[in-house]
Amino acid sequence: MNRLVLLFSLLLITSALRAQKTSFFEEAHPEAPDYSLAENWSALPFRDDTADELPKGESWISDSLKTVDVFYVHPTMYQKGPLWNAGLDMKKINRKVDRLPVRLQASVFNKACRVYAPRYRQAVVGVFYDKSEDGDRALDLAYQDVKRAFQYFLDNYSKGRPFIIAGHSQGTHHTRRLLQEMIDTTELKERMVAAYVIGFSVNDSMYQNLHMCQDATETGCYLSWMSYKEGFEPSGWWFENTQSVNPLTWNSDTALVFIPNYEGTVVLNPKRKFYRKMSVRVKQLDGQILWVKTKAPWFSMMKSLHIADYGLFYHSIRENISTRIDAYQRGK
Repeated sequence: MNRLVLLFSLLLITSALRAQKTSFFEEAHPEAPDYSLAENWSALPFRDDTADELPKGESWISDSLKTVDVFYVHPTMYQKGPLWNAGLDMKKINRKVDRLPVRLQASVFNKACRVYAPRYRQAVVGVFYDKSEDGDRALDLAYQDVKRAFQYFLDNYSKGRPFIIAGHSQGTHHTRRLLQEMIDTTELKERMVAAYVIGFSVNDSMYQNLHMCQDATETGCYLSWMSYKEGFEPSGWWFENTQSVNPLTWNSDTALVFIPNYEGTVVLNPKRKFYRKMSVRVKQLDGQILWVKTKAPWFSMMKSLHIADYGLFYHSIRENISTRIDAYQRGK
């Protein structure tokens, strides 16, 4: 178990932290995905995929009964390679996407939502440590895929239904921009139940109308947090000016929240729930981060809990999704 946790941690935050050997314009980029092809989606409703994983004791609810969609964008699984952006023909990376973030993060939405998770030409993780314009170009190429996937989702799948936007890490880097360009100042805002944009810096100054949700039932707003071990003060641009909510209370109050027997943590299997003491607070530094204290042994050596932004609070998120959808539907 500890080795698997370490593997996921390395995949997300420690591998290939160097710039590519070639410039962005020197390489032939992978072919742009055709989102009319089901193979270019890691998860779609009405088919079996890893986003269908259920917690132990829950029964599957037919997608035909779900009235809300979720558009989920996965974090970086492309750690090392010759290209700035991964191709969708890289089967090993596709398997990592399916087995890790889609199974462990996107599945949190499947109780109440039809899950849509596009594959995209994700930028190599080193772009976040690369100060050249090539890193920005690689991220923009990845974002254009996400934007086209979202437009295809709107035109061919959602068809007027309410939706949730969700992402993590690089996925949040793209979804926060998607909120700016396609939702914040458009009529689509009225269809958005909420956005769960987690694991990357987000704040209200990015938007004209959208703001951080401040309770468990507010809709048409976004939720975000970045998780760290209690007492650790990160440095750098990762969290500057970011805003966070406490996913146990769903507000930004800085008071410590202690739960003696929290039952909602998921590590590498949504079917297994772990019962642990947990204390969580929003900590104000240069930005707001989440300080977490947990007895879970697999996190004892970590200062950044980035890989567990969803997993630590899996069942709290899962219940809040249903709560927010109910509030949205009552308000219509």
